[in-house]
Amino acid sequence: MLEHFVCLAAVSVLAVLEQTYFGFQVIYARRTYKVSPPCTSGPPEFERVFRAQVNCAEYFPLFIVVLWVSGLFFSPGLSSVCGLLYLYGRYQYFRGYAEAAKGRLAPMYFSAAVLWVLVTFSSLGVLCTMCRVYLDLDPTRLLSAVWSK
Repeated sequence: MLEHFVCLAAVSVLAVLEQTYFGFQVIYARRTYKVSPPCTSGPPEFERVFRAQVNCAEYFPLFIVVLWVSGLFFSPGLSSVCGLLYLYGRYQYFRGYAEAAKGRLAPMYFSAAVLWVLVTFSSLGVLCTMCRVYLDLDPTRLLSAVWSK
């Protein structure tokens, strides 16, 4: 049973490693621009790296929840692919924001779109499962019967 979810677990571990990398980039930026903790302001170059890391950290819990709910109730494979796309988008967001504030926009829109896909998959998966369990109604079977006519 667990082998069905190994890709979700791998994406989750990769996501944690990505967050760790972002955190290390803030430490490096603190040293480079001489910004000691707990200060969060400094040169614009530092502030962009700091904000990029914080913004990515803010979305991390949302991502992990919808990744797993989508994987458990909709499709582990599709969810894992979406998870990889999301991580790629966040990496591009971090790099773009660290270079220039405008560099964050396209990757931000991309990763937000992927997050919404995962939210949609999660919602559909949970709704279909609730219909099967509590209403004895299988929406996927109903849809396939309608489409086959």
